[in-house]
This record gives sequence, C-alpha cells and structure tokens, in this order.
Amino acid sequence: MSTSRNLLLGLLCGLVAGAFWGGVFLAPKLLHAFTPLQMTAGRYIAYGLASAVLLVPSWRTVMAKMDGRDWRDLVLLSLLGNLIYYIGLSVSVQSSGVALASLVIGLLPVTVTLVGAKPEEGVPLRHLAAPLALIVAGGVCINVSVFTDSHGVGLGKQVVGLLGATLALAMWTAYAVWNARRLAVTPKFTSHEWSLLTGLATGLLSLLLVVPAFMLGGATHAAADWRWFWMVSFAVAIGASVIGNGLWNSASRLLPLSLSGQLIVFETLFALLYGFLHEGRWPRGLETAAIVLMLVGVLWSVRLHRPAKEALAAG
Repeated sequence: MSTSRNLLLGLLCGLVAGAFWGGVFLAPKLLHAFTPLQMTAGRYIAYGLASAVLLVPSWRTVMAKMDGRDWRDLVLLSLLGNLIYYIGLSVSVQSSGVALASLVIGLLPVTVTLVGAKPEEGVPLRHLAAPLALIVAGGVCINVSVFTDSHGVGLGKQVVGLLGATLALAMWTAYAVWNARRLAVTPKFTSHEWSLLTGLATGLLSLLLVVPAFMLGGATHAAADWRWFWMVSFAVAIGASVIGNGLWNSASRLLPLSLSGQLIVFETLFALLYGFLHEGRWPRGLETAAIVLMLVGVLWSVRLHRPAKEALAAG
C-alpha cells in the first residue's frame, strides 16, 4: 500500500473516530443527575458487555493468541485511557462545561506528538513547531474565554474543571503513545480485535466501581432515569469505544504518531459542535478563534506529512 493511500485512509479513520468521540463530551451533560463515578462505571460496563458479545464468534481464536503480557498491558491501558481519563473528563464537564473540557483535552495533538514522536518516524518535530504552536494558541484562546466569560460558573468550579481536564489530558496522552507502540509490535491482533480486548479488560475493571458508584449512598433515581442512563451509556460505549477506538487503532497503524496525534483535534471540533447544538448557541469570539487555530494547525501538519512527490507537485 502506498504512503499516500495510508495517509488518506488514516485521515479518514481519524476523522470518523473524532466524530464518534466528540459525543463523549456531551454524555455528562445528558446524565447531569448522575455522578462522574456512576457515568464511568456505566459506560465501561456497557463497553465490556458489548465487546464480549462481539468477541463471541472469534472467541477461541482470539483467546488462543493471548498471553500474560497482553492481559497485563490491556488492563493498564484500560485503566489509563478509559477509567481514569473518563472520570477526569466527567468531573470537568459537570464543573465547568463542554467548552473548557473539550479544548483542554484538545491539546492532545500537541502532547501526543511531543511525547510519542520518534526522530526516524514521520516529520521532524522542528518542522511541526509552527502548526503545534497554532494548536496551543487555540487552547490559550479557549481558556481565556472560559475564565473571562464564565456565565455564572464560579471560580472554584472552573478550577476543578481545569484540573479534571488536565488529568484526562495526561492519562490519554500516556494511553495514546503506549497503545500505538503496542499495536506496532502486536501484529497478531487486528485493530478491531485489540479494541474489543481493551473493552473486555475495561469492563472487568469497571466492576470494581460498582459498589462505590451505585451502592454507597448518592441520590435516588426513578426507573425512567435509569433507563436513560443505560441508553446513553450503551450509545457512548458502542459509538465512542467500540467503533471509535477501532478506527483510532487503524489510524495509529497507518500513520506515524507525529501525524496521528494531530488528528485528535477532530474529537475536539466535534465535541464543540455537539456542545453548541446542545446549548443552542453559536461559538463566542475566542471559541471561534480557537477552532480556527486548531483546524489550521492540524491541516498544516497533514500537508507536511504528504508524500514528497505530491508535496512538490502541489508546490
């Protein structure tokens, strides 16, 4: 397969994964009556169940390829990239809104690239300095917007939201880099199989949250509220986790980390779109500037990663 074909397919996988992932930021708003721990447990129990069902046809084949190192890494990856990440995200969204959470976590293209890029892979970091600077500038714009135009959100909640988003940013940066490296040395599993195995490990881990999330006090909810809770949980699990993670694994195999990391910006853009639709408003000035800066930054990075012959022809 040619480099240009890898680029096109990788971009498409990253774009569609971002569209599914963007819905993750809206879920805490839709489930505002539930705690972040309950939302995390619900989403990942649903992810585990969906993954187990989808693994049934190939269960024996996939399990025959598993070893102790695979289980260990899947458990640790699930802990970082799913459980801890989603708790941080949920705390951030419920404390200070979708915009802050999505655009702090929108710095993932920068952090994943800086942490994960290797000198011999993709484009050298010095060539990516300008597009990465645009993405950082977008993050600065949204943080200025949140703290100067908070619309009734107190300073304490803004700080809690920022801390939650920063935790989520750190956890998913570690997950994205480690997961990409693991996929590169694990050809025995397809991208889809690895996503389902991650879901299975996550589902097992999430069982540890059942008692503290659902049985140790907290508000009581009507049966209709619980039906809505599980509907949203399964929708996010199947869309963002099963489909989105599978597409992301494919993008990670097709593209170097210096580019695949940039594509996470599509999650941010779709999260903002869904958030603005949910709130029934247009983006404010600094939010618009942040979107433009981030989009230009990632498109610039894509251009730098184009095959040399195509880049020369375009120039």
